[in-house]
Amino acid sequence: MKKLVYLAALAMLSLLSGFTNPKKNTQKPKLIVGVVIDQMRYDYLTRFASKYGEDGFKRLLKGGFSLENAHYNYIPTYTAVGHASIYTGTTPVNHAIISNNWYDKYAKKSIYCVDDSKYKTIGNNGDGGKKSPYRMLTTTVTDQLKLAQNMNGKTIGIAIKDRSAILPAGHAANGAYWFDGGDKGQWISSSYYVNNLPNWVQEFNMSKKVDEYLEQPWETLYDINTYTESISDDNNFEQPFKGEEKPVFPHNIPALKSKNNNYSIIKAIPAGNSLTTDFAKAAIIGENLGKSNFTDFLAVSYSSTDYVGHQFGVASKEIEDTYLRLDKDLANLFKFLDTQVGEGNYTLFLTADHAAVQVPSYLQSVKIPANYFSYTKFRDYVTEITKKHFNSDAIVENISNFQIFLNKEKIEELKLDVHTVAQKIADEVINYKGIYKTVTAKTLQSTTFTNGILNSLQNGYNQKFSGDVLLVPNPSTISHSKKGTTHGSGYSYDTHIPMIFYGNGIKQGTSKKKYEIVDIAPTISNLLQIEFPNGSTGKIIDEVLE
Repeated sequence: MKKLVYLAALAMLSLLSGFTNPKKNTQKPKLIVGVVIDQMRYDYLTRFASKYGEDGFKRLLKGGFSLENAHYNYIPTYTAVGHASIYTGTTPVNHAIISNNWYDKYAKKSIYCVDDSKYKTIGNNGDGGKKSPYRMLTTTVTDQLKLAQNMNGKTIGIAIKDRSAILPAGHAANGAYWFDGGDKGQWISSSYYVNNLPNWVQEFNMSKKVDEYLEQPWETLYDINTYTESISDDNNFEQPFKGEEKPVFPHNIPALKSKNNNYSIIKAIPAGNSLTTDFAKAAIIGENLGKSNFTDFLAVSYSSTDYVGHQFGVASKEIEDTYLRLDKDLANLFKFLDTQVGEGNYTLFLTADHAAVQVPSYLQSVKIPANYFSYTKFRDYVTEITKKHFNSDAIVENISNFQIFLNKEKIEELKLDVHTVAQKIADEVINYKGIYKTVTAKTLQSTTFTNGILNSLQNGYNQKFSGDVLLVPNPSTISHSKKGTTHGSGYSYDTHIPMIFYGNGIKQGTSKKKYEIVDIAPTISNLLQIEFPNGSTGKIIDEVLE
């Protein structure tokens, strides 16, 4: 009898503890915050860990759930494609954002992912706001949240880059805002979303916060001699700002501003991330996010990390300083969310739109295989192939993004078979130095690759919009200047990114299982108990959910 009473008491205590645990919140989050860090490699979490504070990245790692083996599962790993894939839960096969810019084989010209001349700029008289998400053909998790709540709740997208604000916010967003540099120095939007800038955006622009940031030189946050995780500051692998003799600290931003497209320089320094944080906080207050009976969604993308990475490379003192400063910006944002929305009332995920390769010229200097790819030389090579086999130099219409687009009209005029032509070109260009694999569109349509680099290529192939022959370069082979770096491949240096969930409904822990970027949207959808985006191919990461 005593034992039964004891067990009953234990059961009652256990039940009561469930009600009194302040970390446990059985209510849906008031706010979802998606944080995307442009060009963040997973190893930035570990490489700079000793210098991070306790309230930024480490707070998420200790209090949330980190997936240590998360990857992109398609090619090409570019900004627009990454943001679209995170929020749609699928790849270019379905959402149709196949690059940042790509050759439109119907319009016979290169296009930009979010350009849309049907709309006008809201915020100034320039062309920077003639944008919309119309080229993204599937819904996003942000769209599905709006639909699930009968179009209630607010969705706001924010980034310095237009594509990084527009694509995550989706088709049904209340607003998307991005930074217009040059001589403007303003946050703007498109008439797709609003007819006038909200008062809070106007007030932020009038505060001239951007000018305050550009009055200061870019110096290292800590003693540069302690930045032992990076190569020497003075080296031959980095691109200096215009007006600088060498790419070394300190960078005199006030003096360099006029030679680097004025306000646009803030994109390429850590202050761009600080400005983004300030604007995100203004949006939370101005839009009353997390304050209604519905769940709101704030999609924030930090773009300056990408500009710094491109210019200086992943092993630079500049990239290290950028992440140490971003860690403080994130801590600032998290603390603000605690105060304004309430700890336990929001759920946050943090990831990246792609990573990046070490500067190939640096890799070459330490005897690691790496190289550079010249499109000009490659086009000449392909022209010689078509002249030799088909007696024509007009068969290829465009070569870009490691894709070859054929001139179908010319091929028909010559009474050739398009698939035969594509296969012959694929068979021949495999012999070009720097090309690792080639595959035709027909092969991708008729064969299923279940793993490896061709699986990634297939996941990035869209039958309607992609080219006729697709190419995979050798590892660490890029089309870029020998100073600085880029991304876009399906190799691990471009695909391995952080993926961390934190807050309401999220467990504490880590996992070394492999997950894919398309798994974020269905996981958040399941947390919110809403329908998945309509093209979703990802899976629920059930081990992160309470």
